[in-house]
Amino acid sequence: MNRREFIRNTAVIASAVAVAPSLTAADITSFPVVRTPLEKRKFKSVAVEKIIAEVQSKIGNNELAWMFGNCFPNTLDTTVDFEMIDGKPDTYVITGDIDAMWLRDSSAQVYPYLSLMKDDPALQQLIAGVINRQTRCILLDPYANAFYKDATKVSEWKSDFTDMKPGIHERKWEVDSLCYPIRLAHEYWKETGDTKPFDDQWQKAIALTLQTFREQQRKTGKGPYHFMRRTEWQTDTVPGRGYGNPIKPVGLICSIFRPSDDATIFPFLIPSNFFAVVSLRQAAEMLETIQHDKALADDCRALANEVEHALREHAVVINRQVGRVYAYEVDGYGNYYCIDDGNIPSLMSLPYLGAVPVNDPLYQSTRRFLRSDKNPYYCQGKAANGPGGPHVGMDMIWPLGLITEGLTATTDADIRECLDTLQRTHAGTGFMHEAFNKDDPKNFTRKWFAWANTIFGELVLKTYRERPQLLN
Repeated sequence: MNRREFIRNTAVIASAVAVAPSLTAADITSFPVVRTPLEKRKFKSVAVEKIIAEVQSKIGNNELAWMFGNCFPNTLDTTVDFEMIDGKPDTYVITGDIDAMWLRDSSAQVYPYLSLMKDDPALQQLIAGVINRQTRCILLDPYANAFYKDATKVSEWKSDFTDMKPGIHERKWEVDSLCYPIRLAHEYWKETGDTKPFDDQWQKAIALTLQTFREQQRKTGKGPYHFMRRTEWQTDTVPGRGYGNPIKPVGLICSIFRPSDDATIFPFLIPSNFFAVVSLRQAAEMLETIQHDKALADDCRALANEVEHALREHAVVINRQVGRVYAYEVDGYGNYYCIDDGNIPSLMSLPYLGAVPVNDPLYQSTRRFLRSDKNPYYCQGKAANGPGGPHVGMDMIWPLGLITEGLTATTDADIRECLDTLQRTHAGTGFMHEAFNKDDPKNFTRKWFAWANTIFGELVLKTYRERPQLLN
């Protein structure tokens, strides 16, 4: 499909949207219209509009129905920029109120649409374009976390003490930045069978990912990456002259920053290492099946096995208050940090990422700790209880964390509690935010945060498919 066909198809989709089925159950007409007007939307998907109409027509909770209609399409409505480059689809995805494309956010923003591609070729092409764009980003710099569409643009962070290049917005090394594109690619392939995005350039990007992970095991030295910034924020720069606090090489991979873009205290970030194990095995499956590159696939599996073994040895700690749990960060010397962060990957999100079974006793004991006052960043307030993190500060609950609790919950009561909390705390906006104050939801950060919006839609859609009674 070329760009002209793409535009023609989306015009047809717009017509379909205009005559979408009217609501028969949830009446949302009493709520304000806050979704981006049709003529200003960046992309229009007939499959997404169809599922919005279906969910809204069949659930009895009017406010949740309205919120779903606002949030689920927010990535497509406001953040995507599609074109054809050298005959291949290319999709640049901003995170919302920041004009830059994070490898993590862009993957997570379109992931909830993957199950709808079979009914929407244009949506499939859009997501293929995200995969192609991410491949180019990784080949530009595997240590960068965020990029510009314009490869010549110089960043506002150009004075950071690291190897900045044009086209890079920020160069904070985070293990999950290289895991998320694999997760997206693997699920795209499973849903479609399409192998066109997984060409020689993609194969090179996987090889570079493997190389970067190995460098950051730091078995023979500190490796090529370092980062410092002149800043008043402690979490925005890195100790140890830019290399982080000391680690003992034990097979785990250093992540100098967390998915919140905050510097780690102990560089072995446990949720991200679990994510790396899953991603390396997914990459190996694709390399062997699509590229027939058994050698590189075996190398990916070998590293996954090594990291998995190191996690068994070092990720589980004895917390004096609650017993055996997964630590959030460790250093290999026996030091550890027991918290969680509202972002993803987190300890709470491990089953969502396919890293551990949701019924695993150790995960469940960790989950109980994370949702208690024994976790320093679990907030308990007048308006809500929920997970926070250091990025925004104390007393601020992250909707991403609440949504993750819902996506990994196993009981009706826990899922309903998460949905009820999210419904109570959107501050009348109809959208999710980065974080809100535990006592006053109107005190929130980031009014336009597309990832949080779309993954909220994922939670509602999952609940609709599996436990629809909870939406009435």
